[in-house]
Amino acid sequence: MSAQAPTVLVVEDNPTDVLLIRRAFARAKIGNPLQILQDGDAAVDYLAGEGAYADRGAFPLPAVMLLDLKLPRRSGLEVLEWVRARAPLRRLPVVVLTSSNQMQDVNRAYDLGANSYLVKPVEFADLEGMLARVHIYWVDVNMKPTFA
Repeated sequence: MSAQAPTVLVVEDNPTDVLLIRRAFARAKIGNPLQILQDGDAAVDYLAGEGAYADRGAFPLPAVMLLDLKLPRRSGLEVLEWVRARAPLRRLPVVVLTSSNQMQDVNRAYDLGANSYLVKPVEFADLEGMLARVHIYWVDVNMKPTFA
């Protein structure tokens, strides 16, 4: 991957899941830079380009956001609602990646504009395969929107 490979934003508070996501990206030979954020407020600051994330060179808008639902400070659903309410960001592809398979969470995420809803698999090999497919579709194949 070139130095200008699109960024993948991962919003996940569980350190074990972060480690597994990093490992899955590495084993699948996905070289895109990962930006890892651990709470909903940090995700909003990052996407808004505010505070510690004001430098868009260091913190570019991502090609896709992988968003957990159960986050501290602001839930993933609240982050998703915030993103979809912002004209410049509402086109951002958001893939919910969560352990919740509750239909109320699935339906609410889609109602708020999620592009995809994935339940984290238990087995690492399944996570690796899932993330490789997510990357192929959302980063390699999918046409990227402009953020106006």
